[in-house]
Amino acid sequence: MQITAIKLYTVLPRWQFLKIETDSGLCGWGEPVIEGRAATVRAAVQEAENYLIGKDPMNIEDHWQVLYRGGFYRGGPEMMSAIAGIDQALWDIKGKYFNTPIYNLLGGRCRDKLKVYCWIGGDRPSDVLSAAREKLSQGYSAVKMNATEEMHYIDSFKKVDAVLQRVQAIRDGLGFDMDIAIDFHGRVHKSMAKVLAKELDQYRPMFIEEPVLTQNIEALKEIVRYTSVPIATGERAFSRWDFKNILSAGYVDVIQPDLSHAGGISECKKIVAMAEAYDVAVAPHCPLGPIALSACVQLDMCTPNVFIQEQSLGIHYNQGGDLLDYLKDKSPFEYKDGFIAVPTLPGLGIDIDEEKIIEMDKIGHNWKNPLWRNFDGTVAEW
Repeated sequence: MQITAIKLYTVLPRWQFLKIETDSGLCGWGEPVIEGRAATVRAAVQEAENYLIGKDPMNIEDHWQVLYRGGFYRGGPEMMSAIAGIDQALWDIKGKYFNTPIYNLLGGRCRDKLKVYCWIGGDRPSDVLSAAREKLSQGYSAVKMNATEEMHYIDSFKKVDAVLQRVQAIRDGLGFDMDIAIDFHGRVHKSMAKVLAKELDQYRPMFIEEPVLTQNIEALKEIVRYTSVPIATGERAFSRWDFKNILSAGYVDVIQPDLSHAGGISECKKIVAMAEAYDVAVAPHCPLGPIALSACVQLDMCTPNVFIQEQSLGIHYNQGGDLLDYLKDKSPFEYKDGFIAVPTLPGLGIDIDEEKIIEMDKIGHNWKNPLWRNFDGTVAEW
């Protein structure tokens, strides 16, 4: 079996899909994208095309090594996202070849179901209580909200109070029937992160995410003194070497590798195994489309230290397209009591609507994240 073609589709709302075709008739799908830089990742995939055409798709590890180590300069979000999408598609082909889900090729499943959560706003939009109630009615038992809007190095305590009021509203309205994760989104600096972490401790969040940017991991040494809440980070780490530094620092309780950014299924399998050795939980990052989510679910099913999975069905980013719009069979992403069932179809376990993808590729997108500024005009983290 040989790879014969690589096709890329840029689709709403901010996603990019990859199809790898073979001379056997089997094909595989991946989702190589960095939100806001789809065109750059597209170019990186196209650079890999000359190497991949004519190769045996079954040799996944060797292809990963060539794509990563074959260049003198390596790593970074765009390159690792390109490798991730290719890796996902190759695993999809391999699963279809053996007529089994990917998790069976990675050691077999170790769970009966998978808990999921959904994002509900917290900054813009800010009405988190009604959003949390809606998610509860849809079968979710856990949500994640953004903590703040833009925040300066030292900022007004009115913003801190506003965060507390939003979290309190959910606790008052839903009690502990709903788990709440609170995402600082890397937009809070160490000085204010200490304040927020201390004040939020009383609400017993599921975890605090990215209290500071990943490159400021040493700041967690001080922040963890102010809270007993688990600390999560890792959506902006792109390889096992990035995660090695995070894990060895010893301050993180949950890592959040993104299977469309951190080298795909192959690399993330190694990352989560390394986390297990540090007694650290895993909650894969996934605000993307159905292929990325399917890749996460396949890894989750064979990974004991995964405790919950992010997914983006119905969130406000998905203007013009949502996960189910690109699937013929919608059932793989049906949730019951906040859990998703074990997938049973081969490969990634989804039936892609290729006609819909081709149609939406004609529209394309040029999504960019907002540019925020602080009260004094300086550029703020988004």
